Amino acid sequence: MPVAKVGSVVLDCPDPRALADFYAGVVGGTVVDEGEWVDLKVPGGPVVAFQASPGYAPPRWPSADGSQQFHLDLTVEDLDAAEKEVLALGARPLDADDRTRTFRVYADPAGHPFCLCAG
Repeated sequence: MPVAKVGSVVLDCPDPRALADFYAGVVGGTVVDEGEWVDLKVPGGPVVAFQASPGYAPPRWPSADGSQQFHLDLTVEDLDAAEKEVLALGARPLDADDRTRTFRVYADPAGHPFCLCAG
């Protein structure tokens, strides 16, 4: 029997509300703003939380000397359509040139890497 269950996935960032709004645009859900801490409640999924972090420095991807810290794999039906949408929301491509793979890597507005994965 497990010791615990996942309560939320928490991302440090400079602007919790802005990053919660970005991910709400990508995966849906309801944003609950508590100032320094913002929850994104996604139906059928874990809570994704965003925490204000003074002096935040984004991870470097890819980098042998800098950890990416974590990343989200987001499953999509159409990679090209999803790419257009996340770019319009403020994502930037990190490694989206290889169109033969079943995933593409982006950074959210705070610099966290995430992947769009063919589902």
